[in-house]
Amino acid sequence: MAGTKTNAGRFFEDYAVGQTIHHAVPRTVKGGERALYHALYPARHALYSSDQFARSCGMPFSPMDDLITFHIVFGKTVPDVSLNAVANLGYAQGRWLAPVWPGDTLRSVSEVIGVKQNSNGKTGVVYVRTAGYNQDDTKVLEYVRWVMVRKRDINAPAPAEVVPNLPKALSLGQLHIPDDLDFTNYDFTLAGEPHRWGDYEIGEKIDHVDGVTVEEAEHMMATRLWQNTAKVHFDTSARPDGSRLIYGGHVISMARALSFNGLANAQMIVGLNGGAHANPCLSGDTIRAWSEVLDKADTSAPGVGAIRLRLVATKGGDPFKLKGEDGKYLPDVLLDLDYWALMPK
Repeated sequence: MAGTKTNAGRFFEDYAVGQTIHHAVPRTVKGGERALYHALYPARHALYSSDQFARSCGMPFSPMDDLITFHIVFGKTVPDVSLNAVANLGYAQGRWLAPVWPGDTLRSVSEVIGVKQNSNGKTGVVYVRTAGYNQDDTKVLEYVRWVMVRKRDINAPAPAEVVPNLPKALSLGQLHIPDDLDFTNYDFTLAGEPHRWGDYEIGEKIDHVDGVTVEEAEHMMATRLWQNTAKVHFDTSARPDGSRLIYGGHVISMARALSFNGLANAQMIVGLNGGAHANPCLSGDTIRAWSEVLDKADTSAPGVGAIRLRLVATKGGDPFKLKGEDGKYLPDVLLDLDYWALMPK
């Protein structure tokens, strides 16, 4: 007798606006996550590398990397949101609301805020707002993402279309600056570069120079680390071309780590204004990155400025080129990410 205890995941017609999904399984994060993260990516930002450096910046010790928090909270949602995804399409309204410390336990909750069936009738786009909480029920992260999901039955009627109105950027008042963060005694020598907040100009572009070729084993190890179970990252039969699609978060972390060369003092990501995975990334691609300064803002924290950056990951081509004359992303562009970071003044 065939069993019915396994879960094939949700399909497009299983989502409805207003639905709340409590995701399994909570995850306690410790130094192992940090060690693996720094092994997978060339991550070198000092605040996430040194307890002593973090204490000089007013923090009790070094918090977990901001993108570790993102990946863990995101990974919890995959079995319920994107197990049957064709692709993760974009992000908006992301806010890091509290530091995550070694020993914290994270869980995720999502609310469906939009649905839109595609014209082909075979897939649809689902919009969710996800929040990550620690063991004290403190919200540590929230963000919106939208994902293209297959339909179980192509003859199922299309739902009423609801597309959320998402502002293009967070305001300075929406950004959370950790309590006691203080960059007045910031050590630029130990951080690796002398460039302060005031040294960057709006419109300035930075080529981060270095590149990393992505290998099959490492991107699957990273995706398993975050307990992301999306089939397209592991199962070659899940995509028509027989390739494994590299988790978009892997590209984000790689590009952020590469941005150290030129932005070593952009220490903390505190806001995610928007993001798009412009083209698929596959094993063998060499990821490179460049950034553009979009905006700057002063903050009330001592010695701390906020800088808004566009981070672009590519797999070749000329730096600083993003879209063609038709307004579409160039084929070599992998990621277009718009975020706020904190930097010493």
